[in-house]
Amino acid sequence: QVQLVESGGGLVQPGGSLRLSCAASGFTFSMHTMSWYRQAPGKERELVANITSGGGTTNYADSVKGRFTISRDNAKNTVYLQMNSLKPEDTAVYYCKSRMNWVDYWGKGTLVTVSS
Repeated sequence: QVQLVESGGGLVQPGGSLRLSCAASGFTFSMHTMSWYRQAPGKERELVANITSGGGTTNYADSVKGRFTISRDNAKNTVYLQMNSLKPEDTAVYYCKSRMNWVDYWGKGTLVTVSS
């Protein structure tokens, strides 16, 4: 079955960096666009970034452009989110997602807290 497992979250000070990972299994990872979403307390889940199957095209939310970078390693079935210059408003649970046959598959998320 499809499994997405996020890791790499934690507590970081403003201006710091974190690298999130999402390990995928149960499907042909290299054939699917992958996405990172986040949900802050009391807010709706929002798209952070996505990357096409071969990694050739990426898209970012305006709020993270220039600070976050999405990448993937199809040999390792893993998608990454490098987050730099973190701000308190980046505090959220971060999820990776894949869509297959019009069905969305989500990981359980990893918590990122940006605070001094």
